[in-house]
Amino acid sequence: MPIFSRRRLMPDMIRSSSPQVEAHHDSVLVSEALEALALTPNDIVVDATLGGAGHFSKMLAMLGTGGVIVGIDADAEAVERARTVYALDRRHERPTAHIVNDNFRNLTRILERLGIGQIDAILFDLGWSGYQIAAPRGFSFQGSEPLLMTYGESGETAADIVNSASEEELAGIIHTYGEERFARGIARAIVAARAHERILTTDALVAAIKAGTPSWYHGQKNHPATKTFQALRIAANDELGSLREGLAAALQALAPGGRIAIISFHSIEDRAVKHALREAAENGGGTVSKKPLIPSRAEILANRRARSAKLRVFERAASTPLAEAVPSDGFVYST
Repeated sequence: MPIFSRRRLMPDMIRSSSPQVEAHHDSVLVSEALEALALTPNDIVVDATLGGAGHFSKMLAMLGTGGVIVGIDADAEAVERARTVYALDRRHERPTAHIVNDNFRNLTRILERLGIGQIDAILFDLGWSGYQIAAPRGFSFQGSEPLLMTYGESGETAADIVNSASEEELAGIIHTYGEERFARGIARAIVAARAHERILTTDALVAAIKAGTPSWYHGQKNHPATKTFQALRIAANDELGSLREGLAAALQALAPGGRIAIISFHSIEDRAVKHALREAAENGGGTVSKKPLIPSRAEILANRRARSAKLRVFERAASTPLAEAVPSDGFVYST
């Protein structure tokens, strides 16, 4: 995707009128991820996406005095949740914890700063947390929220993209990152709507999306804005670029016999993860699970957000040089 030059819309320029939603988060595939990582008390472990701190709390409980856990999240509130979880662990044998407000794409720099050479396990949970959905940052298309879609307080927002990108650029983003069949019509409608007034809230964007799609599409199982919102969130946060860099850094840092577990929630992420791990395995770096693990029917019934989750696992070979374990470019978007 090309890099666009845009005027950044500051958060205080974008107002919210959504009612406060109660924050709640249920972590997905917890037992499956922990079983896949096969943690031991003295391991050096990374939770690359703290989110609601559900996985973090379970991993913390499995580690002892000789263990180290590194928690990372670009969302400052997620970092505070993990710090609270760690503070509430009163065990004498609790591990050392490093909880970092940063993007996991900077994993190499984070580990270097902490003086950590190799890690035994790392978890990437690529879904957003219920806390983020409840926060008025534009992740939800229910109601009217500021059109931000950012995890941190800085960087390009969805409003920046929507109000500055050309029609062709918008169509490319929505089609590539959202796999939206009506990408061109939606892009055309967005450009037409912003010609009258800048699109600064989620409800204004939803109105434009509906104007750019046929009426029968509005009554489908999924909301007509679902794929466009996904695409804009991915673009605003450069999620696929972050994933590529974070996975490469994780493969580089993984100790012999160490494992990576990645939970993805949509096909674009899953394809990217599958190809990256497969290439690492083909290069002699280790083994990768042949098929992804998916949530049980009981978990899906209890937590609707789990329905699209997939867990893939990579185990580094016991004697493979680090350089050989890193894929050159695992991000291929064809099936």
